[in-house]
Amino acid sequence: MAVLETLVELPVQPKLTPWPTESWPQGDLSAGVDADALDQLLSKALTNPDDLGETHAALVIQGGQIVREVYGDGFAPEKTYPSWSMAKSITHALVGMAIADGKMALDAPVDVAAWQADDRRNITLNHLLQMASGLRFREEYVDAGVSDTIEMLFGPGKSDVAQYAIDQALEHPPGTFWSYSSGTTNIICHLLAEALGLDQGGMETFMRERLFRPLGMHSPIPKFDPAGTFIGSSFCYSTARDFARFGLLYLRGGVWDGEQILSPEWVDHARSRLSIVPEEEPMGYGGHWWLDIAGPGSFSANGYQGQYIVLVPQKDLIIVRHGASEEQKDNVRAWLADIAECF
Repeated sequence: MAVLETLVELPVQPKLTPWPTESWPQGDLSAGVDADALDQLLSKALTNPDDLGETHAALVIQGGQIVREVYGDGFAPEKTYPSWSMAKSITHALVGMAIADGKMALDAPVDVAAWQADDRRNITLNHLLQMASGLRFREEYVDAGVSDTIEMLFGPGKSDVAQYAIDQALEHPPGTFWSYSSGTTNIICHLLAEALGLDQGGMETFMRERLFRPLGMHSPIPKFDPAGTFIGSSFCYSTARDFARFGLLYLRGGVWDGEQILSPEWVDHARSRLSIVPEEEPMGYGGHWWLDIAGPGSFSANGYQGQYIVLVPQKDLIIVRHGASEEQKDNVRAWLADIAECF
């Protein structure tokens, strides 16, 4: 399913820049950056809601140092922000750890009892991670009854989000059709907990001990459904700085302060382009990460209301943005690309 391509080399942490485990180092803009254009774009984000919706936080990091950080009225660095679908990329990291531990297999059919009597038994973990399971799921954000997303998160499926998605019928042979699905991620979260043998409390401990704490991420608040499944499709609150820490882990190829938290191959899995993504999609897709929002080689964690962690390896750049911009997504994406162009 993935097109063979040469991936952009990921930058290493500059030797004189400390890792932000305790606090983020502050830096100046490097030579050649268009500071005036950058500041105008950040000002626009806070003063032009008609164009960009509400911008609550914007954080720009280059070379592992914060070079710009702004917040809207009533928002601040210590405030936690909703992830929406940026949580999918966090789920990708957790699955990578389980695979490294030998608890999950990427290309083996997943063990779902309800699927064994039909062709759903051929769905692999990789199909799920690449949104190519073939399962029916309507990723709409409209009235209940039309949107499986709303039905799953806020309607009849909210008591067991994974089971709601597991119950969906197969519309396409696995691996042949790409369809973005929050239900897919919640199936993964259920399978992950089963593979690790963890209940809700154990799963949260796993997240904190293996991912959050090593990075100095102390703010994340993952949400679970009544069945005990991490709602990895949508709900992990965090500060903008902690979301940036998570982005830095991927930008550094899974390394954090000398420790290999994720394998470099797993980071490459996130950013390897799928050939079956429809041409009309404005961005490419990899493994629970989006591609190309800030030009070729960039990859990003994207959220429904305009939440973004954008990584631009060629420029050693991270852009984190939080807000409420359901109707202005195209404008926000263009704004993010313009931010990157300043560097």
